[in-house]
Amino acid sequence: MTFSNNLRYYTLDTFYKEKFNSKIAKVSLNCNFTCPNRDGTKGVGGCIYCSSLKSGDFAGDKEKDIVEQFNDIKLIMLNKWKDAKFIGYFQAGTNTYASVDKLKSVFEPILKLDNVVGLNIATRPDSITDECLNYLSDLNKKTYLTIELGLQTIHDKTSELINRCHTLDEFKNMVLKLRERNINVVVHIINGLPYETKEMMLETVKYLNNLDIQGIKIHMLHILKNTKIAEMYEKEKFHILTKEEYIDIVVSQLELLRDDIVIHRITGDPKVDDLIEPTWLVKKFVVLNDILKEMKRRDTYQGKLIKKDN
Repeated sequence: MTFSNNLRYYTLDTFYKEKFNSKIAKVSLNCNFTCPNRDGTKGVGGCIYCSSLKSGDFAGDKEKDIVEQFNDIKLIMLNKWKDAKFIGYFQAGTNTYASVDKLKSVFEPILKLDNVVGLNIATRPDSITDECLNYLSDLNKKTYLTIELGLQTIHDKTSELINRCHTLDEFKNMVLKLRERNINVVVHIINGLPYETKEMMLETVKYLNNLDIQGIKIHMLHILKNTKIAEMYEKEKFHILTKEEYIDIVVSQLELLRDDIVIHRITGDPKVDDLIEPTWLVKKFVVLNDILKEMKRRDTYQGKLIKKDN
């Protein structure tokens, strides 16, 4: 594949323009869903890095109706992209962790809005019932549907440490179930989790590369105030990746990924006021530019090492 804009990897913006022939803006929404590792079903407190907003720090105001949230954010986005089309992004919490009737009550109104071309639904692999799968299959026939599954790491020891409370088998089985229904799957991973080595982070990507996934979100661990991981960091001072280490790992991961896998995210977007470490994350565009510079320096691109192996 030849990547546009000399980016050397398959960006989400490129993919959307190819598919919809339009700028696509994702509108982040908050239905105030909880998670099974928060409410006591599987655990309490949630993932140790997760804020009180349940990864919805930039999502809509949970006190507002879902359509009102959407319209508020849409107006802001139209100031930047006048001809944009929209995807409703259900971001905060576990967005299939409710009855199908409840899910319908929040998903369906967004689909009825003008210029909405799809939905992205962020959830956990252990939180999609068979009834929900059937509903998602119906949704997939009506709109462009993407299910975003949090994995973060394939390593059991790390998964236990961060309180994920689901297994790798549960993740793999859910990917298979979604793909049997032709539903697009995007996977979230985190680089820099406590005590993981570069090789462990590469192993996570190698594992995912052999699954039928359509996209990936690569995050850098960020430590926010008032989280369990902030308490842990204060006590243990485990290593936080430097910007240079992160860039090296990301470029190495991209080399190992199939070139048809869309890169939805390649760095983090922490809430600056709550950020403890790493402070270099606040300069998002510097990180993005430095990733590209390193790829050019290595004369490399997404999937390069796969092609060599073949």
